[in-house]
Amino acid sequence: MMYDVCIIGSGAGGSPVAYELSRAGFSVVVLEKGKEYKEEDFNKDELAVSRRELFTPDLKDEQHVIYELDERKEHRRYLGSEHQWSFWNGSMVGGSSNLMSGYFHRMKPNDFKLLSAYGEIDGANVVDWPLSYEELEPYYEKVERIVGVSGEVILHSFLEPRSTSCFPYTKLEENGVAKWFDAACKSLDFESIPTPRAIIPHAALKRNGCSYSNFCGSYGCATGAKGSARAALLQKCDARVITEAFVYKLESDATKVTKAHYYDSDMKTHEISAKIFVLAAQAIESSRLLLNSKNRFFPYGLANNNHQVGKNLIFSGGGAGEGRFRFETLTNEQQKELMEVGLFFNRSLQQWYEYKKRDKKIKGGTIDFLFEHQSLIPRIKRAFYDEGGKILWGKALEQKIYKELTTSRVLNFEVFNDWLPTDECFVGIEEKVKDKYGIPVGAIHVYSHPRDREVGNDLAKKAVQVLEKMGASEISYSISSSPPPNLVAGGCRFGENPQTSVLDKECKAHALENLYVTDASFMPTGGSVPYTWTIYANSFRVADILRKRLES
Repeated sequence: MMYDVCIIGSGAGGSPVAYELSRAGFSVVVLEKGKEYKEEDFNKDELAVSRRELFTPDLKDEQHVIYELDERKEHRRYLGSEHQWSFWNGSMVGGSSNLMSGYFHRMKPNDFKLLSAYGEIDGANVVDWPLSYEELEPYYEKVERIVGVSGEVILHSFLEPRSTSCFPYTKLEENGVAKWFDAACKSLDFESIPTPRAIIPHAALKRNGCSYSNFCGSYGCATGAKGSARAALLQKCDARVITEAFVYKLESDATKVTKAHYYDSDMKTHEISAKIFVLAAQAIESSRLLLNSKNRFFPYGLANNNHQVGKNLIFSGGGAGEGRFRFETLTNEQQKELMEVGLFFNRSLQQWYEYKKRDKKIKGGTIDFLFEHQSLIPRIKRAFYDEGGKILWGKALEQKIYKELTTSRVLNFEVFNDWLPTDECFVGIEEKVKDKYGIPVGAIHVYSHPRDREVGNDLAKKAVQVLEKMGASEISYSISSSPPPNLVAGGCRFGENPQTSVLDKECKAHALENLYVTDASFMPTGGSVPYTWTIYANSFRVADILRKRLES
């Protein structure tokens, strides 16, 4: 059968295309590497998720090789299986969107023109996007309606222009401690803003509302309230989804992709023919597939005659911190508010999305605040040692665990700022290391520009001020060059120059007539927010482009 569209990957980058085009009457097939799970399959099994990595491949079967470049420009090689270093995020229908926390911020207008707004940065490949915020804004709004984004729009220094005055869904119920945060910010002259979430507060969109279990991040949503690509889109369209289909090669002639070759769960090979191919396998794996799809027309990898595939890989800069609130310093009313179970904290700071330093305008970022995860495993592990670092046993351990869980609570913060694209951070192929299918694995070359950590530290200090003003103790934070595997983009950046980019403005490969890439690979810079909302929005934009092409 000749399909109209074949999509590789079913996450936030692929599902909007499947949703829109199948509903428009076109034949669409989605090849998904993982299994299909539905709401009834998700539970709060902390061992399976926290310790056994239920939703990601076993590193003995499928791994990456990581090359880490430190500030002294010295490389260290790590075999993922030996060091338990995984860059897998969610191998299942809907991809890692099933496991996201759902913190949804739009990129700002200046995120689309980093070079012209802030100037060149030594050692970084900063460019402007070929797309403006104004062009993508209607699709941000579309995601709010179709995927479901809840929140409250309030005026603040870096509120981006909106075509609507409010979110389509009211903000989620909040813990009383959020009021402490608001008061602390007011006294510091900081701008507290409610955090938008891709979680609906009540039944809508043929999905149930939030159950307030506080098991959002790393866990699948048992109610369907979280706006995963599976719950929000794939379950509502007629696209054919083939699961446990690992695509190992795209076949092409000089101008077009002709077939996608994949292995099924029994290691049998199959092929799919289509008029148009859409690649959305996650930034690292999309580059790997193209690089492994060499042929006589593209000897360095598909669409890679300009040697740009895999280049300018980016993650999210920043880090995380925390502070603890203990009963000893709180009133009875505050103690009750602190221990309210399930209700969201949902506060953010974006006041330093841009700031001045050394008489120069600097691109800053976002700080999200959230309670520590409800999962008991990481919370209990904190109690294993006494103040001197000596391991606790028996009754002493039991008493400390009980006290920590019942008379105190940790408030975390996460910093998001640009991970600047550089020549040293990219995806390649490790020819001598193969996965269980016999295919060379991806080689991830990691390097963080010094500016990333400088900005992250500046933002973290602002978060610490708020925690101190709120009365938290045991405050700490870490800003590092370690790449967060759930926040990865680039590798197939789009642009107007075919010599320095892989894709054009429409996310079509410069070198091929019918290959599009719609996961986060297209992003030349990442902004200072989590990427998922922008991935969704851009995929809906490309879906419109493809629909017009197919209709013509």
